[in-house]
Amino acid sequence: MDNQTIPTSDPGLDRRDLLKLTGVSLAAVGVASLVATPAAAQYSAAWDKTFPKSDLVDHRKVSFANRLGIILVADLYVPKGNDPAGRHPALVVGHPFGSVKEQTAGIYAQTMAERGFITLAHDASFNGESGGQPHFIASPDVFVEDFSAAVDFLGLDPRVDRSRIGVIGVCASGGFALAAAQIDPRMRAVATVSMYDMGGAKWAWGGEPMSAEKRQAALTAMAEQRWEEFAGGETRYGALPMTLTDETDAITREFFDYYRTPRGAHPRSTSAISVTSDPSFFHFRPFDHLEAISPRPVLLVAGENAHSLFFSEQAFAKAAEPRELHLVPGAGHVDLYDRVDLIPWDKLQSFFDQHLA
Repeated sequence: MDNQTIPTSDPGLDRRDLLKLTGVSLAAVGVASLVATPAAAQYSAAWDKTFPKSDLVDHRKVSFANRLGIILVADLYVPKGNDPAGRHPALVVGHPFGSVKEQTAGIYAQTMAERGFITLAHDASFNGESGGQPHFIASPDVFVEDFSAAVDFLGLDPRVDRSRIGVIGVCASGGFALAAAQIDPRMRAVATVSMYDMGGAKWAWGGEPMSAEKRQAALTAMAEQRWEEFAGGETRYGALPMTLTDETDAITREFFDYYRTPRGAHPRSTSAISVTSDPSFFHFRPFDHLEAISPRPVLLVAGENAHSLFFSEQAFAKAAEPRELHLVPGAGHVDLYDRVDLIPWDKLQSFFDQHLA
């Protein structure tokens, strides 16, 4: 693997050797060419998603502002035949880090809409079609706010029962969703899938703590990069590599198979995030107050073979009742992004049917 790239679109994968100290330019990771020449995914000009359009669901694009004034763009999915005079349960769906609503989040939103929920899949601030400048940066505080803003939007839809709004967070959005639910009681039930704790990964990966010396070295390098960029120098980014080599590790290959192939590639999903975004995650600890969600329920879904399983196990240990850890047999981390035959749809539906009744 190229030592000047972060091994995945999820910056939780530190590799324990400070690959993030280097960073790369957008041009170096091919972001410009990816945007200009999208991979041959399953979308068309009329339907820009990486998955087929359902005949059972009405879809439209919407926009709304978060508390910081950033305009978020989202896809709203409504079951066909939905009683417009009724009040229905709704779900906010968050995408993986570096992803966009046209990928994994859209699959979950559309499928759960087929199962009776009004769903909203949004692009996080600074990503996809959403606003926030500059693009390709990360802020856990803002990403958490985005979930509450999505609840704001759904709660004013006359078709939605605002007392029955739940949340699904996939990968990094699982951690953001848990953090949001701790401070926003309007989120009545929370499910995470292949969840990442982005902050915890900065301190320990796979249970192996980063030494204080390495942590300080990483922060020092990122601080130096801030000076360079403030002085007009080149912004540096971490991103999933554009090609594989014999040295590419298994986790990188797993993400590559989704984000860099027709399976899941989308022109707005570059996976590039500025290196100077990283320090904000060092004090993002979404598990520290998980008990605050109770008595609202938490469902943690993970593949039994997922490299990220330990995050869900940690969250389960810290959460208060009602809580559940649901393991998907034979599944890895990225499998639950789009392998519809592995994603436990019945489990997700029964969870929300019960707790948004």
